[in-house]
Amino acid sequence: MRKASGDRRRSWCPISTALEILGDRWSLLIVRDLMYAGFQTYKELLSSDEGIATNVLADRLAHLVTSGIVTSERDPSDGRRVVYRLTPKGSDLAPVILELGIWGVKHEGGVGPFTRRATPKGSRLAASRGRGSGAPST
Repeated sequence: MRKASGDRRRSWCPISTALEILGDRWSLLIVRDLMYAGFQTYKELLSSDEGIATNVLADRLAHLVTSGIVTSERDPSDGRRVVYRLTPKGSDLAPVILELGIWGVKHEGGVGPFTRRATPKGSRLAASRGRGSGAPST
C-alpha cells in the first residue's frame, strides 16, 4: 500500500507504525507504570527506577497524549497537578507489556513484575504487595 501524501509513516506495516509511536526507550516503560504500578502523576512517573530525565518524561508524555495512548487532566482536588491515565488505546497495550515482561524474564534475566520497584504509598501495586505475589491485582 502506498503512503498518502502528507502522511509521515515510513510504511503501512503494522509493526512499523506501532514502533513510530512506541519504539523509543521510554514510552512502553511509562505505559507500564501507568498500567501496572498505578502511577498517575508526573512526580510518580519520575520516581521510576529507570531514572528518566525530566525533559524526556515531559516529551514522551506529550507524545503519548498526542498519539491517543494517554490522557492528561488537571487533578480536581489540586489544580496544580496533572493526572495521567491510559486511554482504551493505551490499555490495549496490556498484552504487549505482559509478553515483553515474560520475554525479559526468560531471556535477559529480568525479575518478575515489580519485585524490586519502589512504589508510592497508596498505589494499587503497593496495596497488592501485602498479599504476597508482588504482582498487581486485577
